[in-house]
Order: sequence, then structure tokens, then C-alpha cells
Amino acid sequence: MSKSEPPVVYGTEDLLVSLCNSVTRVLTVATTSQIHYSGMVQRISKTCLKPDIGCFVLFDGGFSGLVIINFSAAAAMELYQSYMLNMGMAQSGLANSFTSDEVGDVMGELMNQVVGDFTGKVRRELQTHITQNQPKMLVLNKEVMLSVDANLDQPEARRVTFYTGANHIFYLELAVDHTEFIKLYEFDAQTVPDPDALIAQAHSDAAVAAAALTSAPAPSLQDSDTDDLLRSLGM
Repeated sequence: MSKSEPPVVYGTEDLLVSLCNSVTRVLTVATTSQIHYSGMVQRISKTCLKPDIGCFVLFDGGFSGLVIINFSAAAAMELYQSYMLNMGMAQSGLANSFTSDEVGDVMGELMNQVVGDFTGKVRRELQTHITQNQPKMLVLNKEVMLSVDANLDQPEARRVTFYTGANHIFYLELAVDHTEFIKLYEFDAQTVPDPDALIAQAHSDAAVAAAALTSAPAPSLQDSDTDDLLRSLGM
């Protein structure tokens, strides 16, 4: 970077866009439906968990923050059902209520994939490291206010509206300390894995495993190693 060029600066909105892109990237691939978010962002003074179902994730390390995603019942059920059907589950075997533990577990796993995608980009693109807690989905019937469990000098909070393929709405809220990342010199970010290729590989591995199980003797179907493999593949 020459001395005459202004430094490249990444601020709160850049972090927010990166996080929003992780949400759309992961959910679009997982559900094979087009997830998108509003081009407008709200500045908010507080972050809240709201009905019907939501989750929160705390970040710490290179920067501290809190991410909340609030789903309507319709949005949660659409994403859950699309994901499970995409994984080869039969419609008749799916839960029919957003209050089901299965829905919470699946949505929690999807949020974990979102967080993993985001933290990976932080390491590659900002060359810093953040850690986070395991996302947990909570079924709610009232609003619950949350604040970042960290010492923030200048907290900033934002809210973004998301839309599912069927136009059901959910919201992402981000609270972080005011921060700026300033690029000191040029560097190449590491290659980002292709999510479509990863999903295709997972399906291919699942098909191979299923074929192996079909040709194996009946008693081997109960092997714990086989069960662990299928769980790892999302089956």
C-alpha cells in the first residue's frame, strides 16, 4: 500500500455484512431455497430475544459481541422442513410444531454452521481470532432483553431483516464494541471452501454409507460406529 493511498478500514457495518452473508450462504445451501436480507439496517439501542423461537451467540477474542437471531414460527418451520427434506427425510417423518425439540436441535445446528462460516471469514479476512459459545435455540412466548457479557466501551447494535424463500421473516441483531480494522499491508485471504461442493460431498458420502449398510449383514446395522457416521453426515 503506497503512502498516498488511504488505509482500508473495516468497521461495524462491514462485520455486519460479513455476518449477513454467512447467514444467507449457509441457509441457502442447506435448504436449497433463496434466503436474502434487506438493504436497509436499523440502529437499535438494545438487543432482545423475541417470540417465537430464537438463539444467541457470544463472541470473544479479537473483538467481543453478541449475535441474536429471532425466527417467527413460520420461518423456523420452513427452514427446518426444507433442510430435512433436502437431507432425504420423508415429509411424514418431520415434526409438525416449532416447539418440537427436533426443530430446535436442527435450527441450532444450522446456526452453528452460520457461526462457523463467519468465524472462519474473520480469521481469513481480518487475520484475527474469535471464539463463541454453542448456539442454543429457545422457544419463547415473551421478549427477553440480552446484553453483551463483556466490558464494552462504545457498544453499537444493529438489526437486519431477512426473508426466506416463501417470504417468511426473521431478524438478526448484532451488538459489538465500536471497532475498526485497518489494513497495514496487502495480503491474500485464504481460499473459501465452496459450500455447494461440501454439501454435495456430504450427500455422496451418505449415499456410499447407505449402500454399504444395505449390502452388509443385518447385525452390523446396529454398530455404534455406523450410527456415529450417519449422525456426522446429518442423517
